[in-house]
Amino acid sequence: MTQANPPKTPTKLVDGSDRSGIFAGDNPFVIARRWLAEAETSEPNDPNAIALATVDSEGLPNVRMVLLKDIEASAFVFYTNYGSAKAQELDKAGKAAFVLHWKSLGRQIRVRGRIEKEDGPIADAYYESRSLQSRLGAWASWQSRPLASRSVLAAEVVKQTARHGTSPERPPFWGGYRLTPVEIEFWADGTFRLHDRFKWVVCKDGSEWSVSRLSP
Repeated sequence: MTQANPPKTPTKLVDGSDRSGIFAGDNPFVIARRWLAEAETSEPNDPNAIALATVDSEGLPNVRMVLLKDIEASAFVFYTNYGSAKAQELDKAGKAAFVLHWKSLGRQIRVRGRIEKEDGPIADAYYESRSLQSRLGAWASWQSRPLASRSVLAAEVVKQTARHGTSPERPPFWGGYRLTPVEIEFWADGTFRLHDRFKWVVCKDGSEWSVSRLSP
């Protein structure tokens, strides 16, 4: 059951593990940003692509690739159409999980946590930063709904272009989601499948992280 209040940003660290090298640090979001920056120089396509997992009303899982757009001080942010299947599942469950995987680095980050919408100025600013074609595409697509043909979609793009011109505002049905984690796991490939894994967990009062090494 979703807790009434999300955890506070953890400020202390309970750590009995032997972390060093790429795992060093007392802030998981700083480590995540560092790993992503490394992947941006080595991963050939979309180093910020996450496999986002949700569940429907029957508890049946769904997973799809989404682009992670920001790692904030205490959360991860991505954007989508609020009418999409993923958005409806996010709204209903209030929870989600994702994994970032970089084959070039032999690393991944797994995250689980609570979801809230980002439907304000931050979403406006991100929408404005997108290409004009992507902004108009957001207006034209009724994401996840049946589509008669590709030509129907192309016609809708033409229609929305005529309607909104070169300065479209963010659609009311399009915006962001912020995932505030309760767990983050950092994984790195090891020889003979003896991988390194460190799991960060928010303690019950939300004031600190607990970190432990996991068996491969």
